[in-house]
Amino acid sequence: MIKKQAFGRTGHKSTRTLFGAAALSKVTQAEADHTLEVLLKYGVNHIDTAASYGEAELRIGPWMKQHRQNFFLATKTEERTYQGAWDELHRSLERLRVDYVDLWQMHLLVNPEDWKTAMGPGGALEAFIEAREQGLVRFLGVTGHGVTVPAMHKRSLERFDFDSVLLPYNYTMMQNPQYAADFEALAAICQERNVAMQAIKTLVRRPWGDKTQTRSTWYEPFEDQANIDQVVHWALGRPGIFLNTAGDIHLLPKVLDAASRFQSAPTEEAMAEMATKLEMAPLFV
Repeated sequence: MIKKQAFGRTGHKSTRTLFGAAALSKVTQAEADHTLEVLLKYGVNHIDTAASYGEAELRIGPWMKQHRQNFFLATKTEERTYQGAWDELHRSLERLRVDYVDLWQMHLLVNPEDWKTAMGPGGALEAFIEAREQGLVRFLGVTGHGVTVPAMHKRSLERFDFDSVLLPYNYTMMQNPQYAADFEALAAICQERNVAMQAIKTLVRRPWGDKTQTRSTWYEPFEDQANIDQVVHWALGRPGIFLNTAGDIHLLPKVLDAASRFQSAPTEEAMAEMATKLEMAPLFV
């Protein structure tokens, strides 16, 4: 089983490895139901999905009739206006077949103009606050990709007291001095305020480049169990962080197996050797 820890100040103890439901975007219901069995096997109790993840919310919906009480359920919106976000939340609730979600997140909030819209008058933030007041959502978060996201999340936390953040965290990204500095500054604020930090893109080996894409992830992932062990254990070696699983259901058992055996992080020397040997490269530059 995978260890649990407090998900920020929510009062929920989530497994340190969360299910990244982007993996369900293009699967059948039968494949999704098999994935649920894998989650239950490892005791995963936190699902992270989004309105923009293809059919994922629809695939999760049937699970909720029997298993709603077993999962902290999170979804996201890319809408930046009050009305757009409000309408999409109700669509997500309908697709997920639930009366509320535990965490609603502003998705991919990295563009400064989008940020101004979302945080300004008539913006999505107003819908977020109202939804929480009405009990449609319990907690609020913000997510993003790219090299500027830690700095943008810091800006978001200065604007509003979000309960969680989500952003890339992997070995090659943290070799970027500016990204690493911004990440650490964000982490310090999150620790001070007890804001949950969620890591994505931990399984990145390198961009697909000219190679034929063989997985549903939008990067070339690690495939070998030993390599997956190493990067998963590296991420979990950071106290307090939560690891979102990769966007491919066929990689899920390997990631959860690695997480279930976590004891300590590999050394910096081991990670540097791996990066050279496997020609690792950052997804975002």
